[in-house]
Amino acid sequence: MALTKAKKNAKVQMLATELEHSTSAIIGSFKGLTASKDFELRKIIRAAGGSYHVVKNKLAAKSSEGTKVEAALQGLKGVSSVAYTSGDPVALAKALSTWVKDNAEFTFKLGIVDGKVINVSEIQALATLPGKEELFSKLLFLIQSPAQRLATVINATGRNLAVVVNMAAEQGKFGAPAAAPAPVAEAAPAAAETPAAEEAAAHVEESAAGEQPSGAAQPENSTASQGGEAAQTEPAEG
Repeated sequence: MALTKAKKNAKVQMLATELEHSTSAIIGSFKGLTASKDFELRKIIRAAGGSYHVVKNKLAAKSSEGTKVEAALQGLKGVSSVAYTSGDPVALAKALSTWVKDNAEFTFKLGIVDGKVINVSEIQALATLPGKEELFSKLLFLIQSPAQRLATVINATGRNLAVVVNMAAEQGKFGAPAAAPAPVAEAAPAAAETPAAEEAAAHVEESAAGEQPSGAAQPENSTASQGGEAAQTEPAEG
């Protein structure tokens, strides 16, 4: 059933609105595709963040005017369908390439990524690249790795230092400063012995003092006796 001009314009406007923000698209063709497989294909494309439409070539060309995927939708021939996305083009290429391996009814015509038209082999190569999520994961890993390694080194250094300190303590490496208080404990008996020493010294001094008067008196008595003898002798001579 032929479309009226109004319906054609409505379809063109609807597709143009959807393609306006698309950055990549993959155009394909199919033959003998059943309704169930068509439903399965649309489901896979939606899961990859894309949209899918079977289009008439002239309507597709008109709808894509002024969009980033315009170059891929001009001059199409035969049955055409377009899968497009504003997200990750790799995810879309992976989803379509995986599905096509088991469904020969669908074939690629060409694709476009950020304004650059790519052929079938380039679509297949695009499907082998890591997706955005995978790239972000790898980038995050690379960013975190130096910090994780630094933390590991710091923790290991702390553990090693603790082991060395414990070993040194067990081997008595830190025992010399601790032995210093010992002489203080020995000083107490010495202090206790000081009064006894002083008492003995005082006793010796007292003994010496008691002996000195008797020794000093003897010379005086001998002098006096000599004086008396002299006194007694002198009269005898007269």
